[in-house]
Amino acid sequence: MKDWWQATFPQGRQTLKIIDANGYPVSISYGEKGTGKPLFLIHGIGSWSYNWRYSVEPLSKYFRVICFDAKGYGFSEKPLRKERHDHQLIELSRIISGLCNEPAIIVAESLGALVSLGLALAYPQLIEKLIVVNVPIFPERLPHWGMWLLSQLPTEIVKAIDSTRFPYFFAPIMRELMRLERRSVLYDPSILTDEDVYWLTYPFVEFPGTIAKVAEDLQIAAAEIEHLQAKKPSLITKIQNYLHKIKCPTLILWGKQDSWFPCSDGEKLRSRIPNAQLKILPNCGHDASAGANQAVNAAVLEFLK
Repeated sequence: MKDWWQATFPQGRQTLKIIDANGYPVSISYGEKGTGKPLFLIHGIGSWSYNWRYSVEPLSKYFRVICFDAKGYGFSEKPLRKERHDHQLIELSRIISGLCNEPAIIVAESLGALVSLGLALAYPQLIEKLIVVNVPIFPERLPHWGMWLLSQLPTEIVKAIDSTRFPYFFAPIMRELMRLERRSVLYDPSILTDEDVYWLTYPFVEFPGTIAKVAEDLQIAAAEIEHLQAKKPSLITKIQNYLHKIKCPTLILWGKQDSWFPCSDGEKLRSRIPNAQLKILPNCGHDASAGANQAVNAAVLEFLK
């Protein structure tokens, strides 16, 4: 099967070295296409750059489109060190600073969108315009039973399973599990192809450490939600409390049929960000970047005019 990075980006997969939130050097995989204003496409939890496969080409006609895999995801390095609860926010700032020397356009989905809201507050100088899609900004629980299960397993057990190459030897089972999970967040599950399942599952099957890093981020997310519900200090609470300080032009996109986070969260978010716009996407579930890619791309381009 043709290498996705080579088929999508003129220079294929490239590598950026950054210092992570723990102070260690890590390798971040990315690809870029097009020229002009930098536009970053940021994936959600358990995903990687492939989730934006339908947006790279149409958006690269107008912008320098950059897709990267967050640390621990996709083809990026997976150091097995305990993470800070805000590591993705810190590392996102360093990736953007490492790849461009001007404020960027951010287009981010799901957990990536939540991190990007935090970025707009902590590092406003890095963002010119912000587009967030289906943001878990007012979560009540982890939205999927598989996420909850991974968040509850002891870290050492997950690492042990991962290190034995269990996913590699049981790749067909992993692919069927991924197929079920992806179909559950698509408005039209029939659009999911065997090639999609192959690439979405690829990092979990081929790269030891992927499941362990996703599980650790899910543990962090579960703790954040628990603190939020108990009205204890948390990163999500901090972002919620300061949404009114986001100054960059912001577009909020929300799938009308998002079964993970309701459209009412989008309305609530729009009311808290000055001059933000909200667009509800019909016939769209949580996986908007794939399931409603034409609508997402059109909304992004219209907003950026």
